[in-house]
Amino acid sequence: MCDDHRMTSPQVPAAQVLSALLDRSIEQMAEAAQDVRRFDREAIRAAADVWDNNLYPLFLAVSTSRARERERRALAALRWMASFSARRRTWMSEQAAPAGYELDAVLPPTRPWVPGRDSLGHVMAPMGGITRRDLDPLLPDYDLAEASVRHIQVERVGTRLSAYLELVVPRVYAVERNTSPEPALLDMWLDDVTESVFDLSDTQGAALDPGPDGIELALGTAGRLRAAAGEFSLDDRSWHLSAAGRRADAVSPPRTEGSGRRSAPPVKGRLGTDGYAAAALMHRAMLELRSVRYATRADHVPVLDLCRAYSGAGRAVLAAGSRLGGRRREAAFRDLIRTWTDRGGPALVDAPRPTARTPRRLTGEPSQAVLVMASWTAAHTKYGTDRPAGARLQLALPPGTEEVPAAAWRLRTVECTGPEAFRLRTAAFRGPGPLVRSGQPAGTACLDLHEGAMHVVTRDGGSAPVR
Repeated sequence: MCDDHRMTSPQVPAAQVLSALLDRSIEQMAEAAQDVRRFDREAIRAAADVWDNNLYPLFLAVSTSRARERERRALAALRWMASFSARRRTWMSEQAAPAGYELDAVLPPTRPWVPGRDSLGHVMAPMGGITRRDLDPLLPDYDLAEASVRHIQVERVGTRLSAYLELVVPRVYAVERNTSPEPALLDMWLDDVTESVFDLSDTQGAALDPGPDGIELALGTAGRLRAAAGEFSLDDRSWHLSAAGRRADAVSPPRTEGSGRRSAPPVKGRLGTDGYAAAALMHRAMLELRSVRYATRADHVPVLDLCRAYSGAGRAVLAAGSRLGGRRREAAFRDLIRTWTDRGGPALVDAPRPTARTPRRLTGEPSQAVLVMASWTAAHTKYGTDRPAGARLQLALPPGTEEVPAAAWRLRTVECTGPEAFRLRTAAFRGPGPLVRSGQPAGTACLDLHEGAMHVVTRDGGSAPVR
C-alpha cells in the first residue's frame, strides 16, 4: 500500500480508508490469480463481493469537493459496509491496519449474536465456529453416526488447502407432519486443511471432534478431514422444534416489521452522467470477477487483465470525485473511463460473458497437472428437483507447444455426471504430478493424478477434454 494512504492524525480519514480498501481488494485479487498453480478462487470471490453493494456508495461518498461532507458520507459508508457481518468487519480491519488505519475507533461496537426469525416467526438455526462451545448444544438433536456426505470439496487457497463439506444429518427430534421434506444439512467450511481422505464408496457416518489442536472429522469407515479451524452453518427449517431450538426460542425477541432486513445504503444523492458511467463500468468488472465463485466460470474470467485495468482505482476515484465543480468532476471521471479502457481494451471491458465452453486445442496432451480443486456431489433431491451425482476438477495445466509465453500455465475446469469412482487424498495437491488418462472422451474414462491420489472414473467422459 502506498504511503499516501497512511494516517497523519488521530482522526481516521474515512474517504481515504474507503479508497484504500478498494485498492487493496484489487491487489488481493491480482495476487490470488498470479499463478494458477496456486489459484485462490475464494480470495477473488470474497474481495469482489465486498463491492457489489458498496461501490456506488463509495462513488457517492467521494463525489463532493467539500471535505467535511465527503468525510461524513464516507464514514457512513464505512459503517454500513462493516455492518454486513462479523467476517466483513474483520476483513476491513485487517486490510486497513497495515496502512495505519484503526477502524475500531470509528466503527460502532459489535453486537452479540442472537438467533433471527424467519417469515413465519420461527427461530432460525445458528452458524458459528466449529468449536465444542458452539456445537455441543446443537449436535444432540442429530444422529451424526447416521449422517451421509452430500457434497465435499477440497481446494487450494494459495499455498494452503480449504474444504467445504455438506452433511445430511438425520434429526432425532419429532417434526410436524406438514414439515418441509428437505433434510437437515450441516455445512462446514474448514481452513488450513492438513489431511483429506475421501472415497465415494464410503460416505455413510460421521464423527466430529473439534479440539484445542484443531478439527478432526471422520467420514465413513476410512475417510477423514483434519483442519486448523472452521465455521459451520445448520440448514434446518424445523430447527425451532429441536431441543436447542426451543431453548433459543425462549430467549429470542419476537420478529418485528422489517427485522432481519438490512437497511438501505446510508449515502444519498445522485452521481453525474460520467461519474455514474465510471461506477457502472467498475461494478460490471466486480460482478465478472465475483463469478469465479462458479467453478465452471473460473477459467474464463480474465482476473489479471481486469485487475491491471483498475489498478489504483480507489485513489483515482477519490481524486476525481474531489475535484472542484461538477464539470471538472465529470471531466475527471471521463478521463478515468478512458484510462481504464486503454489499459484493458474495449474487448475486455465491453465483451459479453462467454456462454459456452470453447477449449483451445493444443498440440499434444499434458502429461502432468496441478490439482487446484476437486469436488464430488451425491445424487439428491432439492426443492423437488432431482439432481444427479457429479464430480468436478479444476486443474492447472502446463503450457502446450502452441502456447506463448512458454511459461504460462492455464486453468481448466472439467466435470462429469454420475462418476463410478471418486477417490481423493491430500497428496493429490502436492504440486505438479503425473496425469494419466485412459478410455474415450465420450465413453468410460479414467483420470488419475499423483499415482492414485486423485482418481476419477466416469461413463460419460467429461464436459471438456483435458488439454
